[in-house]
Amino acid sequence: MKNHQLTAQGTFEVKLTPEGEDKVGGIIFGKYSVEKKFRGDLEAASTVDMLSATSDDGSGAYVAIERVNGTLHGRSGSFVLMHNGTRTKTSQQLTITAVPGCGAGELVGLEGTMTINIVEGEHFYDFEYSLPK
Repeated sequence: MKNHQLTAQGTFEVKLTPEGEDKVGGIIFGKYSVEKKFRGDLEAASTVDMLSATSDDGSGAYVAIERVNGTLHGRSGSFVLMHNGTRTKTSQQLTITAVPGCGAGELVGLEGTMTINIVEGEHFYDFEYSLPK
């Protein structure tokens, strides 16, 4: 069956817990666990395993795997997101992608990408996704 494109929007809260940090030369390597609570079209909780590398000037990168469990537009299940982000003093790039084949429950076959915006300290998400009809 052909997938149809949908958009989920809402807010989320983040709890970041540092698990370790090493400095090698001018680079700080960090490991974090993150818990999120999503509200809106995605009503869910997630856990994130994150690794980062940051230079003394603030440039750096992070990668993460996020396990999401809840309901997406009323469909119950779970899925996995992969994060890949970089930043410099003047720019940043962030890609968040649903991992193929990792949807479960009513979210089997989920594909998509998420964007995050932070406005005055509040986190917003836009999730462009598709599911089998």
